[in-house]
Amino acid sequence: MLPEFKFHHIGVAVNSINATAAIYEEGGYRMSDIVFDPVQNVNICWLTREGFPTVELLAPVDETSPVCKTLAKNGVTPYHTCYVVENIDEAAMKLRKECYVMVSRPAEAVAFRGSRVAFFFNKNIGLIELVEEPAEIID
Repeated sequence: MLPEFKFHHIGVAVNSINATAAIYEEGGYRMSDIVFDPVQNVNICWLTREGFPTVELLAPVDETSPVCKTLAKNGVTPYHTCYVVENIDEAAMKLRKECYVMVSRPAEAVAFRGSRVAFFFNKNIGLIELVEEPAEIID
């Protein structure tokens, strides 16, 4: 991982945002509105709590959603970590040199205002998401 990457959130694949969010809310997290992301074909919500990691819940809209495979294989599970970068294109070039495979090209993200995201995989760390600054979540 590159030292300039800043941790942002943990992404969790879920079958039901409301069912999973209710458990986090019992633990003091606050749930955002649910937002539809047509690029990933998922519904997304954010769970935040002061002093704790931000959690992004992603639920498939239908069987074409990329989180369906994760849910089928593992059930409800954390499946990616997200990092904020200043320039996603430069970060992507650096990651490729470190044997990360780009899973999805940089694209505008519904869950972030005015930012692009991209996903990468490395066999030693798993799936990571990069979000370009400003990483302002839609709440």
